[in-house]
Amino acid sequence: MSSVRVERRFQGPAKSGNGGYVAGLVGVALAARLGTGEVPQVTLRVPPPLETDLELVADAVVRLLDGEQLVATGAPVPADLLADATVEPVSFEEAAAAESAYRGLGKHPFPGCFVCGPANPTGLQLKPGPLGDGRTACTWVPAADLAPGGVVDPVHVWAALDCPSGWAIDLEGRPSVLGQLTVGIDAQPRAGEECVVLGQLLSEDGRKTLTASTLYDSDGRVLARARATWILVDPALFN
Repeated sequence: MSSVRVERRFQGPAKSGNGGYVAGLVGVALAARLGTGEVPQVTLRVPPPLETDLELVADAVVRLLDGEQLVATGAPVPADLLADATVEPVSFEEAAAAESAYRGLGKHPFPGCFVCGPANPTGLQLKPGPLGDGRTACTWVPAADLAPGGVVDPVHVWAALDCPSGWAIDLEGRPSVLGQLTVGIDAQPRAGEECVVLGQLLSEDGRKTLTASTLYDSDGRVLARARATWILVDPALFN
C-alpha cells in the first residue's frame, strides 16, 4: 500500500483530477505486475478528488481508494485489445498546423485541464486540432520537469494519450469525461523530444464513446497507444 495525492496542477475538471493522469498512477503501479502479452486497463469509478491523500492498494487488482470509496481500479487485459489503437501518423509540421484549429482555445468544457487546458500554465498545453477525417493531431515536446533522468515519467505518457482522443468527440454536443483507459507503452520519450500525439473516434454507443490515441517520436516510431471509453456528462456537475 502507498499513498498518492493528486495536486491541483493535475486537475481535469475544476473539481477532480485529470482522468489520464490518475489512470496513469494506477496503470504504472499495475504495469510491474503484468505477464507477457498483457497491458494495464484502468477504470475510473468516481471523479478523482484533488488535494486528498489516497491509498494505492495492489493485490489481485490495483485499487485507488479515498477512505472506503473506490476511486479507480486497474486490471490486466490482453495486449491484443490495442490492435486497432494505432492512429495513422502525420508529420510534426502537419500536427503543428492542426493546432491552430484546436476548438479548446475558444470554448473548453474544462479549461484548467492538465493535459489540454489553455488556462493551466503548468500543464502539458496540448492543442489537439481536427484533421478533418475523424482524427486529431498535436505536437508535444515534454518539459524537463516531466522527465526525471531525462526520460518522461510513464504517468505523463498516460496523460498525454488522454485528451487528444477526447477531442475527436464533439465535446460541445457530447461533453464527456474519461471512464476507462487501456495503455500500452513501447518506449518513453525524452525531455525536449519532438513528439506527435494523434486521436481518433472509433464508435459511439448511447452515453459512451470509444476512441484511440497514439504517441509517435520524432522518427515516426510508435511509442505508446491507447483505447479510451468516454462518458457523456453535464459539465456543470464537475466544474
